[in-house]
Amino acid sequence: VMSILLHGDAAFAGQGIVYETFHLSDLPSYTTHGTVHVVVNNQIGFTTDPRMARSSPYPTDVARVVNAPIFHVNADDPEAVVYVCNVAAEWRSTFHKDVVVDLVCYRRNGHNEMDEPMFTQPLMYKQIRKQKPVLQKYAELLISQGVVNQPEYEEEIAKYDKICEEAHARSKDEKILHIKHWLDSPWPGFFTLDGQPRSMTCPSTGLNEEDLTHIGQVAS
Repeated sequence: VMSILLHGDAAFAGQGIVYETFHLSDLPSYTTHGTVHVVVNNQIGFTTDPRMARSSPYPTDVARVVNAPIFHVNADDPEAVVYVCNVAAEWRSTFHKDVVVDLVCYRRNGHNEMDEPMFTQPLMYKQIRKQKPVLQKYAELLISQGVVNQPEYEEEIAKYDKICEEAHARSKDEKILHIKHWLDSPWPGFFTLDGQPRSMTCPSTGLNEEDLTHIGQVAS
C-alpha cells in the first residue's frame, strides 16, 4: 500500500491540516512510512495571484519543514511527469519518507461552472487560450518522432471516446442508487440486501460488579 494525497496549490499552501500531517509523518505511532503528495498547481488557486496569497515563492515550500524532496515538473511534458513520479515512488520505497510532486500547470476553464476566469485573470487566460492542450502537444511530438502516425492517434482517441460514451449511456439505465455502491465496506453484514445500513443496535457489553471490583483491585 502506498499513501498518495492529491492537493490543490492554494490548499497546500493555505490549509493548516497539510502542515499538521507533515508533522505527523515521521511520528512512530502515526507514520504511513512515506506519503506521496501530488500538487496540481494551476498557479492561481481559485482566482488569486500567488504573490497575493502566500509569502513564499512555491506553494510546496511548506513541505520543507520535514526536508521532503520537492519535484517541480512541467505538466505539459507527460514523459517528464512520469519520470518524476517514478523517482518519487522510488524515494518513498527506499527511504519511507514523504515526497512532493508539484505539477506546474494551468486550468483551461473556470474554477467551477459559474466562474469566468477572464474577469479575474485576463492576462493569464489570454495566454491559456493560445496554448495547445497537452494531449495535442504530445500527439504532435510523437507523430513528428515517428512513434505513431495520425490515423493511429485518431483511432486511440475514438476508442477512448467510445468507452466514455458507452459508460454514459449505461449510467442512464440506473434508476436507484444504493449506499453500498459508494461504500466499499469490508464488513458484509453492515448493510441489508438492498444496500441500506442495518440498525446500529449493539448487544450488551456490560460486566457484573464482582468482575469490575476484581479488575479494579488488581489494577490499583
